[in-house]
Amino acid sequence: MALRDGVLLQSERFWAAAVRSADGGVRVSSAAKARLPGRESLQRIPVVRGLVRLGEAVAILPAVRRATGGPILPQEDPRMLAATAVSAAATVALRSTSRGSPLLKDVTAAGVSLAPVLLLLRDSRLAHYHGAEHKSVAAYEGGIDPSAAGKEHARCGSNLIAPMIVTNIATSLLLRAAGKERKPMATLIAGLVSIGTAMELFSWMARHQDHPLARTLRRPGIEMQRLFTTSEPSADQLDVADLALKELLRREDAAPAPAGA
Repeated sequence: MALRDGVLLQSERFWAAAVRSADGGVRVSSAAKARLPGRESLQRIPVVRGLVRLGEAVAILPAVRRATGGPILPQEDPRMLAATAVSAAATVALRSTSRGSPLLKDVTAAGVSLAPVLLLLRDSRLAHYHGAEHKSVAAYEGGIDPSAAGKEHARCGSNLIAPMIVTNIATSLLLRAAGKERKPMATLIAGLVSIGTAMELFSWMARHQDHPLARTLRRPGIEMQRLFTTSEPSADQLDVADLALKELLRREDAAPAPAGA
């Protein structure tokens, strides 16, 4: 995850963040990730395990902010908050209209919900650090120099967009077919199933990167990265990403192997 003036990386057990301060120095922080009770059992249940993984990834953000000591999360940028509010309002208005087919409204709403944030990210510092994050990880995985690595990455969260759209449309159609689209509990359950199923697809795509379906589902996210959410980073920005990666690897190397490994 790109931060404002920094990079956050996560493994299964740890997180590490590096943020450049106003005086030019870099603050590096890391910690173990909090684990949900009963995690090992939940990890065996399809769909549920995706929600667990996503929940643990998001749950670290308050700790990251405390450790870095400043407003470094992208969501704290006033422009990002404004863009998110505009896209949310437009999406609600579109879904509330009685005109058009339900399927067309769902597809259009997905595009409208993303557009303001994507335009805001284009060529921003966040996009440069996002590129630095990808290049640093790709260089480590491929044993190459970060400057030679691509700024788009197959496991970026933006590649979750296409699976999310597919599963969201599918669950919306099922809710309408069952006459439950205005039932709050049914909508909540459908939303969780949609997210969990999208995470299953995302994991499958990462394990089968050369499969035609995986390439098709990944293409929108890769194009999104290429056009909007990543930019070529400077050497200083690559250095920040490299420090975050080294700290994460240090944590992993120093930790005992997980039970059963």
